[in-house]
Amino acid sequence: MIREALLYEKLKGEKVRCNTCPRHCLLGEGKWGYCFTRQNQGGRLFSLIYGEVASLSINPIEKKPVFHFYPGSRWLSLGALGCNFRCPGCQNWELSHSRGGSARYLSPEELISLAKRYHCLGISWTFNEPTIWLEYTLDGAKLAKEQGLYTNYVTNGYITEEALDAIGRYLDVYRVDIKGFSRASYASIAHIPDFAPILEAAKRAKERWGMHVELVTNIIPGFNDDEDELRGIAHWICEELGPYTPWHVTRFFPHLKLSHLEPTPLATLERAAEIAREEGLGYVYLGNLPAHTGENTYCHHCGRLVIKRQVFDVLEYNLKKGRCRYCDTLIPGRFD
Repeated sequence: MIREALLYEKLKGEKVRCNTCPRHCLLGEGKWGYCFTRQNQGGRLFSLIYGEVASLSINPIEKKPVFHFYPGSRWLSLGALGCNFRCPGCQNWELSHSRGGSARYLSPEELISLAKRYHCLGISWTFNEPTIWLEYTLDGAKLAKEQGLYTNYVTNGYITEEALDAIGRYLDVYRVDIKGFSRASYASIAHIPDFAPILEAAKRAKERWGMHVELVTNIIPGFNDDEDELRGIAHWICEELGPYTPWHVTRFFPHLKLSHLEPTPLATLERAAEIAREEGLGYVYLGNLPAHTGENTYCHHCGRLVIKRQVFDVLEYNLKKGRCRYCDTLIPGRFD
């Protein structure tokens, strides 16, 4: 369904400038944005994917991954087509790199009805970049809050302050990728000149809008596995978002244009976790490593196991009202 874009400027000569993501695409008549989901039609900017759902499923929140927001809860998860990045190793490239594909319309009201019918705790916009779906996610999030459902963006974080503020009061969880900590890394992975807007948005999500924030770095050999870069991410998280902010460092598997690479060595991931702890982070997780102890949550005070996981399943739960069962320390997040 076509819907006029929420955030754009009308310029001379029937040109428009999109203000949804920091690319700020300048489009002449008939031209498409970088994400291939927005088009200038007669001097007005339109989203062409409003309500067009390309992937829909029910997932545990651990799949996002989010570990400190009602572990084990079920979320209605959906995605569209397109993205404002072109990551060379994208795992969901069939959706995010698509310039047209199979999708079906699902109204915001139907979305809420499905979530309630299947007893989901909330709705997660994921699989591709939810920022480019702003108009639809905003309408869905408003209805979700009215119906007592939680909401979640699984995002690359490349969103303008204006767009974040439009939906901020309606989002509960902001799970954001930090793909590196240098301009070179972001240029090679995401093809953007500056990653500062991603960091600023993550801070604003937490400080201005009170969202629960967790971060993921998929460590790609030769791209963002430099120890100084990993230390930079860990230090920034600790200083700007707080030492108990969960950081997931995940194993890369060869895919798409990076199929020639090897999977991330286990030693690299374990070293990243060690660096994170050296920088003061209390909750660092290793992802895409089934049955590794790095999937588990340990109390930051006494060090005892409070949540044991395997892949997306919670196997052991030693929290009571969000507190460690052994030493009564409050574990940051939302539990029980």
